[in-house]
Amino acid sequence: MAMTRRQRARAIRAVQYAVLIALLLAIVLAADWGELRRAFFDAEVARSLFPDIITTALVNTIVYTLLGFGFGLVLGVVLALMRLSQVPPYRWLAVAYIEFFRGVPALLVFIALGFGVPLAFQVALDRYVTVMLALGLVGAAYIAETMRAGIQAVPKGQMEAARSLGMSHSRAMASIIIPQAFRIVLPPLTNELVLLTKDSSLVYLLGLSLDQYELSKFGRDALNQHRSLTPILVAGVCYLIITVPLGHLVRRLEARSAKAR
Repeated sequence: MAMTRRQRARAIRAVQYAVLIALLLAIVLAADWGELRRAFFDAEVARSLFPDIITTALVNTIVYTLLGFGFGLVLGVVLALMRLSQVPPYRWLAVAYIEFFRGVPALLVFIALGFGVPLAFQVALDRYVTVMLALGLVGAAYIAETMRAGIQAVPKGQMEAARSLGMSHSRAMASIIIPQAFRIVLPPLTNELVLLTKDSSLVYLLGLSLDQYELSKFGRDALNQHRSLTPILVAGVCYLIITVPLGHLVRRLEARSAKAR
């Protein structure tokens, strides 16, 4: 007898579960757990990483991310307003900037600011300034497009009501439109913060002293020292300490925004 649609769905689901269980069993039986423990879960190596991986590497990663995000947010808002400006040269400049920095890898931006600018202009930029500029310049291109979409999502009646009350365009934008736009784009802005957290791993290109190490550089040096992948695993867990709460925050904000709509 032919199966009903529900029966077929159950049969397909049962086959999928069976394949997954068989795959997991094959991995469990074939794996050399002793070697995996030595390679990835060496407790002695993990203990040797603390507390420096928290007090130095994790803290520096957070500092670098916040510096880049803060600069990128300010510049991104300015670029978004230029992108929406009635003055054509402003729009052209904003579009050129956004397209350039969205198309160029962040790696090249770090190299340009860390080595190219000092060589070309004979200036020595502070390490934190370099990181802030590199992360911020790249992040601003994405934040600008996010903010532009948020500003355009605010009902036009809000601007018209503000102007009817005697507000200038700039005051209405700063007091009425941009705050509402921030509430709309808060989830994607938080996603951008997560991306900048991971991009902060490129800081190692600049050549850091021990007290300036971030998580990736710390894990890489510890890997070379201990000949174990445990430092990389611990560094990955530290990244998750930052990104998982941010991801949870994004989901909460999206759910709240959907509920409000």
